[in-house]
Amino acid sequence: QMVDCVVTTAGGVEEDFIKCLAPTYMGSFELSGRDLRDRGINRIGNLLVPNDNYCKFEDWLMPLLDEMVEEQKTKGMIWSPSRIIQRLGERINDTSSIYYWAAKHKIPVFCPALTDGSLGDMMYFHSFRHPGLVVDILSDLRRLNTMAVKATKSGMIIIGGGIIKHHICNANLMRNGADYSVFINTASEFDGSDSGARPDEAISWGKIKKEAAPVKVYAEASLVVPLIVGETFVKRHFNAKKNNKP
Repeated sequence: QMVDCVVTTAGGVEEDFIKCLAPTYMGSFELSGRDLRDRGINRIGNLLVPNDNYCKFEDWLMPLLDEMVEEQKTKGMIWSPSRIIQRLGERINDTSSIYYWAAKHKIPVFCPALTDGSLGDMMYFHSFRHPGLVVDILSDLRRLNTMAVKATKSGMIIIGGGIIKHHICNANLMRNGADYSVFINTASEFDGSDSGARPDEAISWGKIKKEAAPVKVYAEASLVVPLIVGETFVKRHFNAKKNNKP
C-alpha cells in the first residue's frame, strides 16, 4: 500500500499477462531478425517471445473483450484503460502478475497508449468480430490528474521514459510540481527527447517543485531498481512490522 497508482505502456500491460500464459525466453541482442522471423519468434531486446504466446493471449483476451462490450451495452459501463487493466488483473488468477496485485489492492494502473501494442492489435481484430467497444481515455486523464492535485505530497519514481514519463510529470504540473522525483533511465538529453530530459527541465515547466531535490539515475533499470526498492520501500515495510510487534 505504498504506491497510489502506476502508469505504464501497452507493452508493460500485455507482456505481464503473456508471461503468465506462456514462457518468455532469454536470448541475445545480436540474434538475427531474419532468422527469428523465419522461426516465428519475436525479439524484445534480449528476450524472445514465440508467436504462439500471442495466440494464447488472444484466446484468453477475446472472451473478456466480449464481456466488456456486453456490459457497455446492457449496464452502461464506461471502459477506460485503467478499468480494462483492472478487469484483466482480476481475471488472470496468477500471483506472478503485477496487475493481479494491483487489482487486488485497488491500485489504478493508467495506460494512455493502451492500443500501442499487441493488446491494441487484439482490440482491432475484436472490433470486426464483435464491434462496439468504446475506450474512454479522458476519464483516466481526469482521474490521474485529480489524484495529483489532491495529494498532500506527490512523489514520482519513473522507470524508463517516453509517454509514461511525460504523462506522470504532466499530472504533477496540475499541482505546480511534484515534491519528490527519481528518474531511472539510460537516455541522454542531447537529442532533445523527453526520455533523456533531466529533472531540471521538468522544474522549468512546473512539473517538479523549485525547492525539490530530484535525482536522475543513469543506469539500466533492472539492475538498480531492486536495490533502490530494497533500501526504501522494503526497509520501511519491515521496520513497520517490527515496530508493530507486541
